[in-house]
Amino acid sequence: MQGIRRRIGVSERTERAHPGKSVRSYIGLSEEGVSVQWRVRFFDYPIQFRAHEEEYTGVIRDVLSRGAFILGEDLERFERNFAEFVGSRFAVGVSCCTDAMLLSLYAAGIGPGDEVITVSHTFVATVEVIRFLGAVPVFVDISDDHNMDVDLVEQIITPKTKAVLPVQLNGRICSGMDRLVEIARKHGLYVIEDSAQAIGAAYRGKRAGTFGLAGCFSFYPAKLLGTFGDAGAVVTDDEAFAEKIRMLRNHGRGRGTDINLWGLNCRMDNLHAAILDFKLKRLGGRIERRREIARLYHEGLSGLDELRLPPPPVDDGEHYDVFQNYEIEAERRDSLMAFLRENGIETVVQWGGKAVHQFEALGLAGCGVAGSGMAGSGVPKTEALFKKALLLPLYPEMTDEQVSFVVHKVREFYGG
Repeated sequence: MQGIRRRIGVSERTERAHPGKSVRSYIGLSEEGVSVQWRVRFFDYPIQFRAHEEEYTGVIRDVLSRGAFILGEDLERFERNFAEFVGSRFAVGVSCCTDAMLLSLYAAGIGPGDEVITVSHTFVATVEVIRFLGAVPVFVDISDDHNMDVDLVEQIITPKTKAVLPVQLNGRICSGMDRLVEIARKHGLYVIEDSAQAIGAAYRGKRAGTFGLAGCFSFYPAKLLGTFGDAGAVVTDDEAFAEKIRMLRNHGRGRGTDINLWGLNCRMDNLHAAILDFKLKRLGGRIERRREIARLYHEGLSGLDELRLPPPPVDDGEHYDVFQNYEIEAERRDSLMAFLRENGIETVVQWGGKAVHQFEALGLAGCGVAGSGMAGSGVPKTEALFKKALLLPLYPEMTDEQVSFVVHKVREFYGG
């Protein structure tokens, strides 16, 4: 238990403030290992505060006592530190990842009638920002690792295509990102990454968000680096682009008082920035704990013919995955979910159980492939996935015992 305390970042100061408090109590379990309703929650929100309660209280008190709320030193410090962590020249804090993508596409000149290639296995935000600009989402299918199939991109590029928006899903970067950048360069397209789920992930030595013009990140509470509310960031190596994002997030205001262009109010406040800067220092250990849990899942669930598992955590120079989620493909998925729920294990199907193009109210017919007549007609793997996809619980505060319990119950369901 002591080792898990250290890995998940329960501080000595917090332990001193709560003498005798066990790891089980930090993660919302009784001493018998059973919560009121769940033995294993999909994600435990309260522990995010309890693990560093004294430190967070100090950070919040410091910001409030200084009256430093908007566009101040806390935000600037976090932007510098986050840019350094990601490996980009600039980071601009905004109010959420949705705004990060919206501002990035707008700053790149994406507008009515333009086509943006992306995937349908994503949160609706990825696609709604395209539509809000009057542009057209064109869906490309996924590969076996549930990310964009780069090999299919070039064949759906048209004269109207202006950008590619890959989604670095579940903490893994699309295989072939270097080829995607070359394809984009060949056709004069922007690459803007939705890296909401991939903070710290790498592909061939480059971290998520640094392959194209811009990378967009989410600091939603359940993300790898989450705050206590909504926040996001845009990273880029382009100084002029970064400056434009700064103006767009603040009503078009430049570094002085002049309004230089039409903008919005999409600022990250200093309170979130201060919290994120505190958590950023501990992110490395939390990522390693996620990878350790993924390894335990892989070892425990391998050999079940009814399951298809994500690639195991390796550091082979190709992929360094950070496991925002552990997404499996499961035969009899709905029955498995019900069985796990009966045994106190909470699981989730992403995006409400549908790919974006499958939400009829959004009217995305014709977006399956450029020129096709039906939504999703060119994304068979995406549609097949949503009949089997399932997320198992995975967050740094999980104990090895909880992981083993999940593994045991999954194997029990399949008679393994």
